[in-house]
Amino acid sequence: MKDRIRALLLKSLLRMLSWLPLRLAHGLGAGLGAVIYRYARKTTRIVRRNLELCFPGLPADQREALIKAALQETGKSLTELGALWFWRPERTLALITEISGQDLLEAALAQGRGVIIAGPHLGAWELLGLYLPRLRPITNLYRPPRLAPLDPMMRRARQRSGAQLVPTDTSGVRALLEGLKRGELVGILPDQDPGFGNGVFAPFFGIPTNTMTLLARLAHKSGAAVFLGYAERLPGGTGYHLHFIPAPADIGSRDTHLSATHLNTAIESAVRAHPTQYQWSYKRFKTRPEGEPGVY
Repeated sequence: MKDRIRALLLKSLLRMLSWLPLRLAHGLGAGLGAVIYRYARKTTRIVRRNLELCFPGLPADQREALIKAALQETGKSLTELGALWFWRPERTLALITEISGQDLLEAALAQGRGVIIAGPHLGAWELLGLYLPRLRPITNLYRPPRLAPLDPMMRRARQRSGAQLVPTDTSGVRALLEGLKRGELVGILPDQDPGFGNGVFAPFFGIPTNTMTLLARLAHKSGAAVFLGYAERLPGGTGYHLHFIPAPADIGSRDTHLSATHLNTAIESAVRAHPTQYQWSYKRFKTRPEGEPGVY
């Protein structure tokens, strides 16, 4: 019952946010981020710890400014969901003002071997899933939210432009492979902790990080090309810039440590280009190599 009430309140809030223009929604999100920085101590502590680990040479005052800016972007990622989940697809996609690398992506698709889009938690990743079905049918790996009553709304939002969502199990992996064999797109969030024993430890910002191997296995089995994709959030609520970046060829290597290293290097490069827009509130380094103490 409590979950239903919480889900109803959240749905109502997102619906109200959808009434706002993006500029105002992002302004509200920046204000929310300032509140999080001041009062949500647990979240701020996680962000601070992640940035200490990833930018150890950054002076303390600059790191604190980065923490504040990152939490403002976190706030925007919440308040922009009204537009990204409830606006008509055409209206939402009109927020995209620039696209880089689409010519390379289309050239890879023209070869007929399918393309994997590795979309890290950088910028407005929800927008990426809404845009890609315009290019080719896409199958996205999907993990239901912890708040189960939100699942139907989330599915509708993410599938309303034609994407197909599949579960993170054997049937979902099979669906991904079938899509790639048909020369279609597949979307994967590559920077989630797969849990101890379900990944390999590869460097991310110089830190051994538990990294998925599914993407490499899919690329190897299907011969698919791999691109990094993300939607950069532009300042002042003026829209978004989509980026598609070819991943290194060894990202599909049978050597899982090598492929995971190349995957993390590609993600790190994008994060360094837009450090405030990464989801630093996620405990990316929670799983540690055996015998190594926790970092949080």
